[in-house]
Amino acid sequence: MALNILSGGAAASAVKGIQAAFETENHCTLEGRFSAVGEMRDALLGGAPCDVVILTRALIEQLIASGHVQTGSARSLGKVQTGIAVKSGAPAPQVDSPEALAQAFRQAQAIYCPDTKKSTAGIHFMRVLTELGLALEVKNKLREFANGATAMKEMALCHEPNLIGCTQATEINYTEGVVLVANLPKAFELATDYTLGVCTQTTEPALAQKLASWLTGAQSEQVRRQGGFEF
Repeated sequence: MALNILSGGAAASAVKGIQAAFETENHCTLEGRFSAVGEMRDALLGGAPCDVVILTRALIEQLIASGHVQTGSARSLGKVQTGIAVKSGAPAPQVDSPEALAQAFRQAQAIYCPDTKKSTAGIHFMRVLTELGLALEVKNKLREFANGATAMKEMALCHEPNLIGCTQATEINYTEGVVLVANLPKAFELATDYTLGVCTQTTEPALAQKLASWLTGAQSEQVRRQGGFEF
């Protein structure tokens, strides 16, 4: 017996943190896909098998309205800040003001980020660059990937100097080889409420509800806090 999960990449650490214990206790397997929230929403709408979906609260509410997620099943895992990352051991730039952040981007040789059209952090990151007046200036430095976790893994593997990244704090904290410098400065702060819902198409509604309880309850609280969730 398997439960299928479609999830924004920021929640991957929470799912993986309870996976082994949940599978053992419930004699099942969890099959998770993690990427940009827009991509995961499109996968669900396109007919991908899904029992539990984890996206932003706004997208979950849209899926409830469209009948793809059960009414009353929405539960929050917590909020995740968007942050700035560098490779482990690299000097940490000043990013505590818009001016400092702009300077850090200008000095970087490459800037790693998630999909700027479908991912929560990527869309916001492009807005930040636009507000800083840097969207065109740093365009050729951008190294854009399907999701923040992949962007961080690729940055960790790159041997070039002066690299910087921007994505959800959870995706930074659980990627070996990169470190969180700081959250975006107050003027650009983005705290995303990651919310799950049980899909109307699930064939295991009781088990899906139990997984929802684990992912939003005490069983996953420690791993969520360690990863950067706030609640």
